[in-house]
This record gives sequence, structure tokens and C-alpha cells, in this order.
Amino acid sequence: MRAEEAPGVAAQIRAAVPAGESVAADVAAIIAAVRARGDEAVREYEARFGARRGGEVAGGGGAEGGGGAVAGGGAANGGAGAGGGAVALRVPAAALDAALEALDPAVRAGLEVAIANVRAVAEAGLDSDRAVTLPEGQTVTLREVPVRRAAVYAPSGRHPYPSTVVMGAITARAAGVDEVVLATAPHPVLLAAARLCEVDAVYAVTGAQAVAALAYGTESIPRVDVIVGPGSLWVQEAKREVAHVVGIDGFAGPSDLTVIASAGADVEALRLDLQAQAEHGEGSLTVAVSDDAGILEQLEATSRVLADDMEAALALAEALAPEHLQLAGEAAEALAPRVRSAGCLFVGNASGTAFGDYVAGSNHTLPTEGAARFASGLNVRHFRRRMAEVRLDEAAPALAAAGVPIAEAEGFAAHAASMALRGRSRLTP
Repeated sequence: MRAEEAPGVAAQIRAAVPAGESVAADVAAIIAAVRARGDEAVREYEARFGARRGGEVAGGGGAEGGGGAVAGGGAANGGAGAGGGAVALRVPAAALDAALEALDPAVRAGLEVAIANVRAVAEAGLDSDRAVTLPEGQTVTLREVPVRRAAVYAPSGRHPYPSTVVMGAITARAAGVDEVVLATAPHPVLLAAARLCEVDAVYAVTGAQAVAALAYGTESIPRVDVIVGPGSLWVQEAKREVAHVVGIDGFAGPSDLTVIASAGADVEALRLDLQAQAEHGEGSLTVAVSDDAGILEQLEATSRVLADDMEAALALAEALAPEHLQLAGEAAEALAPRVRSAGCLFVGNASGTAFGDYVAGSNHTLPTEGAARFASGLNVRHFRRRMAEVRLDEAAPALAAAGVPIAEAEGFAAHAASMALRGRSRLTP
């Protein structure tokens, strides 16, 4: 493959991943029901599609919500609706304490390393307020403020993911969020991770119904300002549906890894990295690229591409904009400063992607399906917003002279009058 062929090859590789089914209509029905009926609807859908209580999660995609028509329908079982005691949606604090007490010490130690490293990297992304004084004399201060309440969604379909709790909750805390909550199946390791991350509340709600409840609020679940975290197609579609009323981190599609290997690459390590990526489930995309046919023959991947040179390999990586990009071997590693389109970049034989999933300190919630062209991995900015603070004072007359003609040209007489009034010296600052 030559460098100029990279965009076409990248398109073919992406096209090889099957498109997900459309669940938009069913998700819309869930969201509408939760908006209209609050806790009652959440309990109904959780009983039908969600995880079982008692620290055990349902198998397959059930714990993620979805799986069949959802419009209408009444309460299912377990006292979730009429005829039985209402199931509490919030997990009691005692359950979190008990889960942490029972947690395997080695798992706890690993989570504590992850928490410390993720917090340190997240805090490095914080910016101070900046004030700019402009020629007319006014001052505009760019203030960065955190949202008040954020939610982390931690998937728990096939396996629980305590690392997702860490990535979301610790980053939100580092951003200065006042209240951080978690929506997930109440699996013990997830509850223990929530306690270690000092999450304020855990709600035993999953799937699209969890996203709807967090976005709009119910009797038991307060409305949040931002929802982050990966999940099933149902969860991601729900996040897309509510993105006009709440902040989200993006749409998480199938996970992917691209490896660029040159002479000196540890092929055995790369083989394990590609196998590890495949563990993320059906639809995961793995791409191996090298200018050495011998290296490629030793690697198993969804796609293997023989590049004419490292320039062509870089061109393909930029066109793919992978979620994870690994560079191994001297020539491949030299490309690192020129990489612009990757969710997270891992450089060197020791830098396996799996470390980033857990303890490296980088965030593992990353843009997928080529979104690294324009999107970033989860960071403090997902929980903070920029707000301008304007003080005109003596600058009003000069700015009125500039602004009034523009407002008049746009047909906004009141805008022009507002500025003209302040442009007259009769008003004091």
C-alpha cells in the first residue's frame, strides 16, 4: 500500500465491520415512558430488561437493556410494579461498604493504583481562568466552571467493569463536579469501586431506562448535567437521543486497535495486544500495519496491511483515526510526534494498550469508529464548560460606535438602542 492509497484502504477496513441494528424506535419509547411516568416506568423496564438484584448480573445483553419491543407493557416481576413493594432504585450505602470490605485485596490494590494515576492525569488537564484586556478597554475573562452533577454509566452485560467506574468518577471529581452518581447493575466489584471513588450515589438501573432517568430525572433519581460511559447499543442510542438536554461524552461504537510495527517490534507482545483487543467482543476491529511482510505473517488481525514504507503506514493510521494506536519498533515509534488522529497513542514495545484500559493513568473511554479525527478521550473538559465574563466600563462608547451599525444592518433596533444608550456618557460604570 502506498501513502496515497491510505484513505481508500481505511474505508474498506471500516466497511468490514458490520453496522449495528437500529434500536432508535424502541429507545425513543423507553425515554418517552420514563419522562412521563418516572420511577414507575424505570422499574418496569428494569424488571424486563435489567440485571437481577443481589449482586448477580443477567447474562448476555439483558443487563444493558433492550432486546425486543418495549412500547407499552406493565410491571414484570419481583415487586417492581403494582401488587408488590416498590424496588428501591438507589443502592444503600451499607451495600457499598460491605462490597468494599469483601473485595479481593489484589483487586483493591490495583484499583487504588488506577485511581491515583487517573486522578493525576485528569488534574493536569485543568486550566485557570484567563482575563483578556482588549484595545477599547473592556475585559473579557474566560472562566472554566464544572457542572454541578454528573453520572457515570458502567456496563455490566457479560462482565462488570470497575475500571469504567474509575475512569468516569475520578475524572469527574478531578474536574470539580459537586455530585457524582453511578448507574449500573449492583455487582459487588462495581459497588466496591464506587466506594473507593467516593461516588455520592449508586442507582441499580441499567440500559436506556437509566439514561432516560438521569437525563430527565424521576422521583428517585435526580437529573444530571452530564452522562458519560460506554454501554450497549441501547445505551448509546439513548445517549444520542437525550444529547440535546444533557452533556454526553460521545457515541461509543465497537472498540478498535491499530498496530504499526517495524523492525525491532516485539511481535509476541503485539500478538497478545491484538488478542486482548478482540476480548472486547464481537465487532472489535484490529488492524496490523507494517513495511515488513515477515512481521505481518506472525500477527492475527481483522485486517493486515503491507505498507510500502512508514509514511504509508502513518497515512493509513491517520485515515483510520483509531481508538487505540500502538507504535512498536524504532521506525514506527519515530512517527509518534506526527500522529494527530488517534484516541490514545501507545509508543514502544512495553506500552501495551491493556495498560491504558486499567492503570496507565490515561482514560480508556475513547472515541471510536474514526471519531478521533475530531473528538477526544474522556477528560475533565467533558465535565467543565467555558463561560465568558464581560466588563465593559469605559469601553462602552467605542464599542457602541462599532456595534450599533451592525445591529441596524441586521434589523435589530432594540439591540442598537441598548448599545447606543450605554455609549452615551450619561451612564456611569
